[in-house]
Amino acid sequence: MMVFLFSLLALLPADESLKGKACRSVHLAYPGQDAIAFYNEVTIQQSAPGTYFCAIGWNKGYFGIQELGNKKHLALFSVWDDEKQNDPKAVPDEQRVKLLHQGKEVRIGRFGGEGTGGQSFHNLDWQIGKTYGFLVTAKPNGSRTEYHGWIKDPKEPDWFHMVGFSTITGGKTMSGFYSFVEDFKRDGASAKLTRQASYGNGWLLESRINAGWAPVTKARFTADANPALTIDAYLLNNRFVLATGGTISNKNTPLRQFLPEAKAEVPPTIAKEMLPGPGK
Repeated sequence: MMVFLFSLLALLPADESLKGKACRSVHLAYPGQDAIAFYNEVTIQQSAPGTYFCAIGWNKGYFGIQELGNKKHLALFSVWDDEKQNDPKAVPDEQRVKLLHQGKEVRIGRFGGEGTGGQSFHNLDWQIGKTYGFLVTAKPNGSRTEYHGWIKDPKEPDWFHMVGFSTITGGKTMSGFYSFVEDFKRDGASAKLTRQASYGNGWLLESRINAGWAPVTKARFTADANPALTIDAYLLNNRFVLATGGTISNKNTPLRQFLPEAKAEVPPTIAKEMLPGPGK
């Protein structure tokens, strides 16, 4: 899965071993103040087996939807442990991500290899062209922060509370906001298939006392060390578009540059009980 230090990887020299193996991972980095909630929407235009479309990423985790190698569709929410290593079994219990809430039919597990942490999966029959809302909230609790993930399926009247995890943060909220598209199949053939999604109507509920929702209107385009040139990012219909693989060419936004600024839309309608109180 996507390495959480993608912004640093984007500055590394090209890794020729990745050439032709997979679509290049592409990202949007969103400037913003520390927040107690992050709302974002994603619409998939093109997908392929072995793709992860992250709608909400922050300094301690990521949340989005996948198409697996068998074409099964699901949602994935992951949070990192505080300890920096790759063996999930080696992390002491007191330093691990803790489960706080498990939605109906949600599967819970541990991951490693890119840091370690807790992860959750939920079968979600998402469709091309449909827009899905995602919300992550952050509530400091002592030395930990409690992160909860919610999904708004346009076919359903209510939000689905997928999972709640806590991890050691020193009592911080959320920062370092991003989205991405990743090809995790990496079998050579996958590099020939296009993945494309649009992200938008993003909002941050800032941590400072009495702060309201602040619109996410700026996004910076980055990518991993894969040297593939079949990538692009642009603003279309007030949405930030990420595309990678197939016959895509980088004709709109150079890497490490900002896309055109989006216009603020309407803040999401979020029930008060879904949100934490003001941060510290």
